[in-house]
Amino acid sequence: MADVARMAGVNVSTVSRALSGSSLANEETRARIVEIAAALKYTVNAAGQSLRLGQSRTVGVVIPLDPVSQGHVSDPFFLALLGGIADALTERGYDMLVSRIHVDELEKAGQLVSKGRADGVILIGQWRHHEHLNQIAVGGTPLVVWGAQLPHQRYTTVGTDNALGGELATGHLLDLGARRVAFLGDTELPEFRQRHAGYLNAHAKRALLVDPSLTRPVALIPEMVQREVEAMLSGASTFDALFAASDVAAMTAISTLLKAGVRVPDDVMVVGYDDIGPAAYTHPSLSTIRQPMPEAGQSLVAALMLQIEGAQAAPVVLPTTLVIRDSTRRG
Repeated sequence: MADVARMAGVNVSTVSRALSGSSLANEETRARIVEIAAALKYTVNAAGQSLRLGQSRTVGVVIPLDPVSQGHVSDPFFLALLGGIADALTERGYDMLVSRIHVDELEKAGQLVSKGRADGVILIGQWRHHEHLNQIAVGGTPLVVWGAQLPHQRYTTVGTDNALGGELATGHLLDLGARRVAFLGDTELPEFRQRHAGYLNAHAKRALLVDPSLTRPVALIPEMVQREVEAMLSGASTFDALFAASDVAAMTAISTLLKAGVRVPDDVMVVGYDDIGPAAYTHPSLSTIRQPMPEAGQSLVAALMLQIEGAQAAPVVLPTTLVIRDSTRRG
């Protein structure tokens, strides 16, 4: 750096600012310094720069490990969201550290920052630990959570309007003539609880009664969804449509229905939630509620960067839209 400074006729601090992209170095000086540095094959030592600044230039992305829901990183929804986050971090010159932490040990997410491994944390999902996340945020950890906005929240969330999404999905089925719409999803989880509230709202707005037996609070694990749908088919409670709180659950339900000789959508219409990539290519293709994954990644990272810089970050609610495909097209 001293050699670059001598050849450019500036001091070392000016070289440092120019090569780090600081706006304090004017464009003409920066261009001259970059040209000289390239000729000398000089690059900034990123590790050394991070050490001097007290930053790792890394963001921890945590997918909690819940023994009940057993969500896997290979789940298409997680992969889509991770891709959006990775793209947004790359644009800002940050690396991504993906970790799995047990839901009962979420304080370890804060340790990623306190031990210098990451500058901040993006947590995918609130699960059942709203108060625990409040404690982490109050402790000073830059933290953004993908999830539902909840009362008395001390941490920043980015998510979609789950109640509206649930209402759009259920309203679509009811407007097509369905009168016994089943709901699949664990209503103890904040996002799914809000989607179920939308399910109830859609019925209420149309002055339609809801049969409580059609709400099936099942963890959205394919094997458990399959057993739940089989139990519904063999039980006394009939249904002519199904709203699943995730696309993976909806696709599992469709497969189970077809194997049992139930036609989709002629006998039972199905709507999912997320609009993951495979939703458009299943047979029949899946009607669903779209969550905008690229925008989600950008919003999560932008909110976290504000906190890393010492600013406040307000919760973000992204739009949800209904995507109509063959699983609800009759006739």
